Amino acid sequence: MLLSLVRLLMHFRVVYPQLTELLKSAYVEVAEQEYPLPDKPQTDTRISMLTGIHRKDVKRLRTRLSTQIEEPLAVSQAVKIIARWISDDDYLDESGQPLALPYKSGEGPSFETLVQEVVRQDLRPRVILDEWLRVGTVHMDERNRCVLNLESFVPQQGMEEKSFFMGMNLGDHLDAVSGNLMGKTPPFFERCVYYDELSDSSIDDLRRFAEEKGMETLKEVNQLAMRLKARDQQQGGGTNRFNLGVYVYHEDIPKPERESS
Repeated sequence: MLLSLVRLLMHFRVVYPQLTELLKSAYVEVAEQEYPLPDKPQTDTRISMLTGIHRKDVKRLRTRLSTQIEEPLAVSQAVKIIARWISDDDYLDESGQPLALPYKSGEGPSFETLVQEVVRQDLRPRVILDEWLRVGTVHMDERNRCVLNLESFVPQQGMEEKSFFMGMNLGDHLDAVSGNLMGKTPPFFERCVYYDELSDSSIDDLRRFAEEKGMETLKEVNQLAMRLKARDQQQGGGTNRFNLGVYVYHEDIPKPERESS
């Protein structure tokens, strides 16, 4: 786990002293929020004892705890718009696939009406379309219609968006595994399928199959979640958050050379 993290950090030139500062902040935040004493204020001294971080650093870092990492506005808008595009019958064809949408239409669905149904009226659909074209969320077909790139809900070039989802998904996955390891009940569903000694051709077959079935599952869960959220809103709303992730990973592991007899 740490090797994968360090590989990513070094790629983006995040060096060890920077990571140390981030870890200190994370230790202080967890101790502050999750290890309080009943009816007693949390002190710098106690957090220092719990974390092993010097009290002066604890005092400095606690002042930052009120600064939360918020979901980027571009991300929240994109998620809501795409969720409707792939779930609402008005924006699906007979096979259940997202329609290619004209930007504006006198009658019938359009990209303009899709955006206006989801986000604030003062946010122009053209601004969203231009940004999505830039980062690869959509493309225009030969009839000048907006086509959603189904192979990726995360833009190919939007670093802010990709970084946000990476943090959220890895954090949620780690929380699920950690909860299971610590014996929390009911356990989170967390499974994998693992095989080795496969050829490149087999990897290609498995990757295509997994991506196809994974996307089908995500779309079905998204449709159910939208219906349930609409029902909950009619009944006063709820406070729970749900995240389902699907990933595929493969790598070449060369066989060790056999020693001759």
